[in-house]
Amino acid sequence: MHRNRVCGIFIHDVMDTNSLAVLKLLLVGILVNSWMTRGLSATENINVESIPRRPSVALCNETQLLWEMEVCGEGFKREMAYVDPQNWCNLTHFISEYHVFSLCTETNAGRINCYWPNPLVENYIIRIHKHFFSNCTLERVILVDPPDDTLTILILIPVFLTLAMIALVVWCSKRSDILA
Repeated sequence: MHRNRVCGIFIHDVMDTNSLAVLKLLLVGILVNSWMTRGLSATENINVESIPRRPSVALCNETQLLWEMEVCGEGFKREMAYVDPQNWCNLTHFISEYHVFSLCTETNAGRINCYWPNPLVENYIIRIHKHFFSNCTLERVILVDPPDDTLTILILIPVFLTLAMIALVVWCSKRSDILA
């Protein structure tokens, strides 16, 4: 008698080539995974003395940071004095001055080992914005519906395209004997 016979069916008949390939692929995947992670778990062989020590990281000097932001802000205020206050809301009149201000805050924060932006810098920039740009509120844009003809076309195009695609799928499925 055959040992591989289960419920009257031979096991080799049940396992077709695709399932055998998947089983082999799974086995290879497990072996590769264990081989790759073997090196990660060998921490007991690490020599601590051989690891170079990183220099200590300097902390952010917040007092110096605030002073540097004031220096940048004073330069920005001097440059904005040459811009007519009526043009303060038009970015094209002072974009280069604002770029220099922004670059100054970023460079000085990095120079004194502070990340940028940070809450102190953001608060200072908000103060500058409130001083120069508090009256630059945008007028409310009134949204208007498109004309009825345009709206109808915008609605009907996707509806007709959907119906055409459904009809094409149904037609192709009925004619699969000719297309195959």
